[in-house]
Amino acid sequence: MFTVVFIMAVATSIDALAVGISLAMAGLPVFGLDGIFSAVILIGLCTCGFCTAGVKIGNIFGSRFEKKAQLAGGGILILLGLKILLEHLGVLA
Repeated sequence: MFTVVFIMAVATSIDALAVGISLAMAGLPVFGLDGIFSAVILIGLCTCGFCTAGVKIGNIFGSRFEKKAQLAGGGILILLGLKILLEHLGVLA
């Protein structure tokens, strides 16, 4: 269980790193209502809320549908990856 949580934490941290770099490159000030600090607070609150909701929903659906939910989640991720690949290859506009 610890290994799975650790891998998810690292993946989330890499994503947060990319967002932080993007905000800094956008030239936002550090403080102020339109600054990086405010964005970090808002992003953190949204992430906390969505993660909490995801865990609750995952527990409900996981106990009811187990294998079907895993297959659906995997299928959705594969389709998203395929869409991104086809867009980068120029097949999809």
